[in-house]
Amino acid sequence: MRHALTGICLVFGSFLTTFAAEPIERNWTIGDERREALVYLPAQASDTPAPLVFVFHGHGGTMRNAMRTFGLHKLWPEAVVVYPQGLNTPGQLTDPEGKRSGWQSSAGQLGDRDLKFVDKILAELKSERKIDPDRIYATGHSNGGGFTYLLWAERGDIFAALAPSSAAGLRHLPKMKPKPMLHIAGETDPLVRFPMQKRMIDLVRGKNGCNPEGKPWHDIKFCTEYDSRAGTPVVTLIHPGGHKFEATAPAAIVRFFKEHPRNSLRSNEEKPEKEETSATVKSPSASG
Repeated sequence: MRHALTGICLVFGSFLTTFAAEPIERNWTIGDERREALVYLPAQASDTPAPLVFVFHGHGGTMRNAMRTFGLHKLWPEAVVVYPQGLNTPGQLTDPEGKRSGWQSSAGQLGDRDLKFVDKILAELKSERKIDPDRIYATGHSNGGGFTYLLWAERGDIFAALAPSSAAGLRHLPKMKPKPMLHIAGETDPLVRFPMQKRMIDLVRGKNGCNPEGKPWHDIKFCTEYDSRAGTPVVTLIHPGGHKFEATAPAAIVRFFKEHPRNSLRSNEEKPEKEETSATVKSPSASG
């Protein structure tokens, strides 16, 4: 009888572990708005503080689509991964009436509702679990990539590294402190044109003090690394496709984030950065 009960407990425990390994839907009320996100928590609690990754969908997307497309919780099961849901937002490149979901594109827009949303999620998760403050990251595609750049500018002290995809954020550059970045771009992107993304990449490379010559990054397809003596390298994943999220990107994002905890930058944080030109701040931002 004892062995039978032990077997049942083991099976039940295995079921709970499997169940806990799937992202769950959570919601918050911020002001008068109900916000929601899919939150993945590592199946087994640990005394070791966990990394935290925010993943933002593009304009017209959903948290569930981001979960399926990025799938970072499957590639990094030790991390807490959050897939937030945007609200109806006027798009910069499409949907000017704001009939589809998205993210604010500049500080102060829409009452900073999305910045406040990230603040709320972060505060609650920190109160519930051990989150490693040196391993908090953000990534997103299109409008979600643009919001990633906005977070870099407005909440930069929170994040260790960032990985925007198919986006640019030229207007945010003056407030962006040097951080490790992985930028994903399609050479034939019809929405966020590649020349604009390349300009963004080049300006971040200058801000980060990167070497002008790149080298292959771990022999991963499409990836080039630009080293930085300050410990703030830029890696690019430039693929031949268009605006669609690149299928090889999730594995590259996870590897990049794992390589760049914030504590690796502390000895370099006070080093002066290159001064931006006036042309930098006047250029428009773009994200789909």
